[in-house]
Amino acid sequence: MKVTLAEPRGFCAGVNRAINILNNLVNQTREPIYVYHEIVHNTWIARSFERRGVVFIDSIDMAPDGATLLFSAHGVSPQIREIAAQRNMNTIDATCPLVHRIHLQMHIFVESGKHVILIGKKGHDEVVGVLDEAANNATLISCKEDVESLNFAPDQPLTYLTQTTLTVAEVEEIVAALKTRFPQLQEPGNSGICDATQSRQDAVRRLAPGHDVVLVVGSQNSSNSRRLAEIAQSVGVPAYLVDGVNDIPWGKLTPNSSVLLTAGASAPESVVQMCAQFLRDV
Repeated sequence: MKVTLAEPRGFCAGVNRAINILNNLVNQTREPIYVYHEIVHNTWIARSFERRGVVFIDSIDMAPDGATLLFSAHGVSPQIREIAAQRNMNTIDATCPLVHRIHLQMHIFVESGKHVILIGKKGHDEVVGVLDEAANNATLISCKEDVESLNFAPDQPLTYLTQTTLTVAEVEEIVAALKTRFPQLQEPGNSGICDATQSRQDAVRRLAPGHDVVLVVGSQNSSNSRRLAEIAQSVGVPAYLVDGVNDIPWGKLTPNSSVLLTAGASAPESVVQMCAQFLRDV
């Protein structure tokens, strides 16, 4: 089977940073370490740290007072930080710097009297944290159809921010609809989309044509991995999200298939290479 490895692919700087912070912490202490949500959205990474004693929690109530608590790469809300401080927790922040910038922008815009339209996926860890910076001064939308449901006065100061792992194309489409409906919409000044995310998306858009199938190594809860599969499909190439070798859709492949193999920003290169080897051995 012919396998092409996309470049760039895999870990971004924010993911590398978060994993290194947690890895160093595990190596330096024997105390229990709690992480608010998965450190990054990848099953392999989470399970490897669990085997080393790390406890991933979805509620801060699951960690005891005074515990060592690490905030994941996706960031957390101000309320979580406040609760952790009140309970004398030893907090370590592994939030991606770009996500931190989105938090800061949200705070600044709200303080200046603007209502912020946040473009992102409901329930995503990053989106939940950013929204909580704004109290009732932000509105979440996920697609251009959502724009029609918005009701703002013509003189309402508006701006927008975006989840960092969306595609450029979908954001541009939504922003165009917003500007048509609300001419007073102000540009935020900086694109919220991560450069690493965009470069990986560009690589799939460029390389997918000419291949029979695109396989994206990444977990189901990884937003940026799902976007890579969607981009391949948008250019007419069947694409599948696989967490590892066991998820490869062998029924969709033949020994003569031409496969483009890429990986989301939180997928380990070791898993990519494992998948590549299995495909080549068919």
